[in-house]
Amino acid sequence: MKEFNYKKKFGQNFLKDDRIVNKIVSETKIPSNTLVVEVGPGKGILTRELSKVAKNVICYEIDEELEGYLIELQSKLGNVKVIFSDFLTRDISTDLNDYTYDNLYFVSNVPYYITTSILMKIMSSENKFDKITMMIQKEVGERFSAKPCTKAYSSITVFLNYYYDIKKLFNVSRNEFVPVPNVDSVVISLISKNDRLSLKNEKHFFELVRESFKFKRKTIRNNLKKYDLDTIESVLLLNGFSLSSRAEELPLEVFVEISNALN
Repeated sequence: MKEFNYKKKFGQNFLKDDRIVNKIVSETKIPSNTLVVEVGPGKGILTRELSKVAKNVICYEIDEELEGYLIELQSKLGNVKVIFSDFLTRDISTDLNDYTYDNLYFVSNVPYYITTSILMKIMSSENKFDKITMMIQKEVGERFSAKPCTKAYSSITVFLNYYYDIKKLFNVSRNEFVPVPNVDSVVISLISKNDRLSLKNEKHFFELVRESFKFKRKTIRNNLKKYDLDTIESVLLLNGFSLSSRAEELPLEVFVEISNALN
């Protein structure tokens, strides 16, 4: 692995310090009968530690150059399976079919350029992930837990906060990676909510929120022209907003109310 050719197109920045890996696993608090999904195992530094505490670990790796190394690692760790494919194109339900478990966790140092795509796939999956622990770009982590009326608040903030309680675990310096990236990182935890707000139609909710943020500087009136504006206005007024408000001002609860009122 000393001569490994790190590939920018796959967002490859591998952790080099076991202490960071141990801290990720320790703070995730993985119960024994847990199936863990990892994307982008790289050299397997995190995979090894996950295998010590989880019942099974499924890894998705897209880089064929790592195949020989990871197959060898898989044979050494009896509870690890590596799927050499793009996680974003996989049918997760089919991949998990042969496993029995009490908890489903996602634990990964994900390639930063597909962070949002991975989370959207997890949220839309038929399989309920009880907890997600991810190392992501620090700036992106701030966006995920942003509050209304802040610059970082966006549609992904609304989506994630509907499904999960989000918690920052700890920061990670860019110097902990090989090669050294241009950004610092943060490890976050997303725990599935058992008391989600009631939604009549989740698909409609996702579409509505996306449309609301489509042009961030435009008002709700302009972004949601194709919807029943009278119904939307009635919900907004009840919550102290108007059609002249922007999406970045509205909390999760108001988007849920609007979606339900339109259904």
